Amino acid sequence: MHADAGIDRDAEARATGEALAAIYRRADAAMRDLPIYNPALSVAALGFRDVDDAAFGVVVTPWFMNLVRVPPRGEAPLSPGTVVPRALPVGVLDFTIGMLDGLGTMESCSLVSPMHDFGDQQQAESTALAALDVVLAPARNEEASADSNVPSSAVPASPATPSLDRRRFLRGALTERRP
Repeated sequence: MHADAGIDRDAEARATGEALAAIYRRADAAMRDLPIYNPALSVAALGFRDVDDAAFGVVVTPWFMNLVRVPPRGEAPLSPGTVVPRALPVGVLDFTIGMLDGLGTMESCSLVSPMHDFGDQQQAESTALAALDVVLAPARNEEASADSNVPSSAVPASPATPSLDRRRFLRGALTERRP
């Protein structure tokens, strides 16, 4: 039964992502004349899933790409504009509180803006999914200690700062394979 609850939460997270995408699709027409708009792209909500009872994924628009966390119902809302550090497997990332009509409180962490470096939707979406994989991947140190006989206390702690560097991200470092 517990597994079924997890599936339901993931379905709810996907529905939240789609609701978020619908809000940004309605804003699309108003953004088209701005210099930050990339006409080769469209709005998409990608990879939304339950992460600690919150809907978590990436939103791609012709003007930005953000990690988005929509808090669970009942979580005390913070004031819009407040920056909240969130511990994720990649490290601690700062999310900014926002409010959207039709959704309520959401938190976003900018990955890319503007979106001029993307030539098409497929490139933007594959980059977004690669970023999400990096952000939610288990820490390498945890994997090393789980895969070996080395006690976890002997494995150095993960750094407190995020290992997701936006400059490296923009240069395509997330899609490079490392040994």
